[in-house]
Amino acid sequence: MKRFLLPIALLVALNGHAQRVDSLALTPPMGWNTYNTFAGNFNEELLREMVDLLVSSGMKDAGYAYVIVDDNWTGPRDSLGFLTVDAKRFPSGLKALSEYIHAKGLKLGLYSDAGYKTCGGYTASRGHEFQDALMFARLGADYLKYDWCNAEGINAVGAYTTMRDALLAAKRPMVFSMCEWGNNKPWLWGAGIGHLWRTTGDITACWDCIDDHGGKYNSYGVMQILDMQEGLRAYAGPGHWNDPDMLEVGNGTLTVSESRAHFSLWCMLAAPLIAGNDLRTMSKTTLEILTNKEAVAIDQDSLGIQGFRQTNADSLEIWYKPLKGGDWAVCFVNRGSKAATIGHDWKKNVIRDDLSKRELNCAQQRYVLRDLWKKKKVGVTSDVLESTIGSHDVLMLRLMK
Repeated sequence: MKRFLLPIALLVALNGHAQRVDSLALTPPMGWNTYNTFAGNFNEELLREMVDLLVSSGMKDAGYAYVIVDDNWTGPRDSLGFLTVDAKRFPSGLKALSEYIHAKGLKLGLYSDAGYKTCGGYTASRGHEFQDALMFARLGADYLKYDWCNAEGINAVGAYTTMRDALLAAKRPMVFSMCEWGNNKPWLWGAGIGHLWRTTGDITACWDCIDDHGGKYNSYGVMQILDMQEGLRAYAGPGHWNDPDMLEVGNGTLTVSESRAHFSLWCMLAAPLIAGNDLRTMSKTTLEILTNKEAVAIDQDSLGIQGFRQTNADSLEIWYKPLKGGDWAVCFVNRGSKAATIGHDWKKNVIRDDLSKRELNCAQQRYVLRDLWKKKKVGVTSDVLESTIGSHDVLMLRLMK
């Protein structure tokens, strides 16, 4: 399909920050990535199976467009300095997989790193950015995740700008995902360079934990990652997104309610929705969470405003997200270990959002409440909302005029 692309090199000012101008990520990217489940244990046969399942399961129809081959796919450089592809993993070649992905109506994502070696110890892009970008383009890549391992002594802004320029020179439109872990506050400068930037270290599949990897680095549970997003929403918007890392829905120790809450909150954050579960063994409930089109619509809302936490009391939080057309998304989150009963008087809680210049005043405007997980109307804002929310669960509503 032919793409119509505005000049990527053009930068404009938005809220005092330079911003890329193109049409590649006007809503947060959605896709599936090899890393969370398979790490380096994948090959072309497995990936073809994942591609087929993305289509047959309905995930493609729900919006999951990118199939992202993460770390461990590169081989050594050839005599001309170009990357080679690991022939054991891809005996038919990565170009053949790319063509298979595109034939299914999906898009190819690839991975590299700003250092000399990737996090897995494979060949990375430092010093070969323009060569590698050309190869990614030749392989038909539509998305590049660019990591930050083995990057000691490198200037982050310079490294990511160099790869941005290399991608432009390759003349194939690619979403540029900057996986710098938030070390250098990429939200302050990333909008002029990439389409999304990681705000934290790696996520792990637990509700509220810190996984210490022998003192080398930490991975963080869903609630840990959520709290690290405080204060960042002003930097996100169409074409430039905060990235709190990939989804762990259906993975690890997360329960069904925790997976539902995790997904709901990433939608409220206008976060990229990059699944990372094993599609071969995915439960019906996990699929229902990932393909809830009404929840996805909150994430993909074209107004592009990241949600915010307004209330936090006794382990119960209330998050708000203004939507295009005057609707609002509201998510009640029970972080506690016991069920929570709420009695929320909409008319007594006027919400003003300075970022979007929007106000939710239910004393002046009546809204219909739609429960996005029960998928039905559950009342109006002229009445007090009474509900019980289970431990580590959510009540996610769309307030409709």
